[in-house]
Amino acid sequence: MASIKDVAAEAGVSVATVSRVLNGHPSVSEGARDRVLAAVEALGYRPNAVARSLRTDQTRTLGLVISDVLNPYFTELARSVEEEARALGYSVIIGNADERPELQDHHVTTLLDRRIDGLLVSPTDGGSPRMLEAARAGTPMVFVDRWIPGVDVPVVRSDGRAAVRDLVAHLHRLGHRRLAIIAGPAATTTGQERVDAFREALGAYGLPLPGHYIGQGDFQAESGRRVTEGFLDLPEPPDVVFAADNLMALGALDAVRARGLRVPEDIALAAFDDIRWFVHTDPPVTAIAQPTGELGRAAVRALVDRVEGRAGASVTLPARLVVRRSCGEPGPDRSPNSVRRSTT
Repeated sequence: MASIKDVAAEAGVSVATVSRVLNGHPSVSEGARDRVLAAVEALGYRPNAVARSLRTDQTRTLGLVISDVLNPYFTELARSVEEEARALGYSVIIGNADERPELQDHHVTTLLDRRIDGLLVSPTDGGSPRMLEAARAGTPMVFVDRWIPGVDVPVVRSDGRAAVRDLVAHLHRLGHRRLAIIAGPAATTTGQERVDAFREALGAYGLPLPGHYIGQGDFQAESGRRVTEGFLDLPEPPDVVFAADNLMALGALDAVRARGLRVPEDIALAAFDDIRWFVHTDPPVTAIAQPTGELGRAAVRALVDRVEGRAGASVTLPARLVVRRSCGEPGPDRSPNSVRRSTT
């Protein structure tokens, strides 16, 4: 591997001149710069990133800690973060918290030990001591998707309230009156926010959200299956199950099918967080889609702003309703409370 001394010898300049060219210093003649760049190309020279970071106190590396790498939403988010970071000249190291605060703190500590320039986090909950310590110490940081109230860190997220209102309006037009929700963890901002938005949207139609129609999930498929089984066992099961994330929706679909019931003929299903799989399920699932790619890109831009000494503003983007067949079709034969219980 060629060294900086090899480049200097090839270009006929000093090592200091090569260093100035590579760091974009203006005090180098055009001829010397051209010779250095030609030598770099000819020798295949690659600067030592570790040595450069020690000189500049920057590694051009960002950290990303996501809540669950197996969730397609976060997989797509991570991809957009990596693409935008690369376009801006940064690399990304990813840590998967697996919805566990202690694992989240482990990744935060590891990333900071590697001298990353800034940190993107989708918090698992509000009680993650190492992350809070880093934020209060002034580490360049941005929350993406989820956030921790009261922590002075820019937040890049989507607002799903209008989309939830659109969903409830759609369900009401179809004749559904008993609507239940599989909630995410109350310790997460998204978990609580989606329940609040659903309750508010139901209230606009004079529909209640009784406690037995709120099932506590954890953003994992198994919890969606368990909660839905509980709904189906009720003396008066709901017309609709609205899952507050995509994995819980898939678990709900499994539970319905295990009872020998059909979607939407026997019970309707909708989800927050649209994913590509929903187009291929039978029936395709009505879902609220977040602008995942743009969220990831906006989060990187906000973080790079902070790393490079600019403010780095919060960004909120709207989610939208994607109507498919899992809630039924409008028609004169559709009447309220038409969901049938399994006899098994």
